[in-house]
Amino acid sequence: MRIIGGSLRGRSINPPAGYKARPTTDFAKEGLFNTLGNEYFFEDLAVLDLFGGTGSISFEFASRGAGEVIAVEMNPVNAAFIKRTAATLGVGAVVQVVRHNVFDFIPLCTKRFDIVFADPPYALEGLDTIPDKVLGAGLVVPEGYLILEHPSEYNFAAHPSFVKERKYGNVHFSYFRPLPAES
Repeated sequence: MRIIGGSLRGRSINPPAGYKARPTTDFAKEGLFNTLGNEYFFEDLAVLDLFGGTGSISFEFASRGAGEVIAVEMNPVNAAFIKRTAATLGVGAVVQVVRHNVFDFIPLCTKRFDIVFADPPYALEGLDTIPDKVLGAGLVVPEGYLILEHPSEYNFAAHPSFVKERKYGNVHFSYFRPLPAES
């Protein structure tokens, strides 16, 4: 697995054998960041990476100049790997690791983010509740996105905050924006 863009482009991320995470494919990552690159300047973005896994998405944002990336990962081995890799890549000051259960973290978080990226295990019970939990907690700035990676069994097009879906092979990204506040 490699970082596909930015200042760290081409650097490898090498989890140990038996690592328990399903990383986003390079093909899907490239599509995701091409889409985001058409809408955002990455410099100084605040990003929340839920279900951090290998840290691959966090490192892509850091490589492109995000000002702050918080990776939430409850598996202690995975959290330690992300932290070690961030230090090795020289982005330890940008990528912070929070070892916590995502569903417990969401209501505790008081910060708002330009982009919240969630890549839960595809078999996770409650995957379909993530948009309501994240948006309901006010974690996304009004012009920001929640991006949920999910398998084809899910379709969020009827969700009131749904904006668009992008598909890259078997990987689906659904984009959500907070609803405008009523006046």
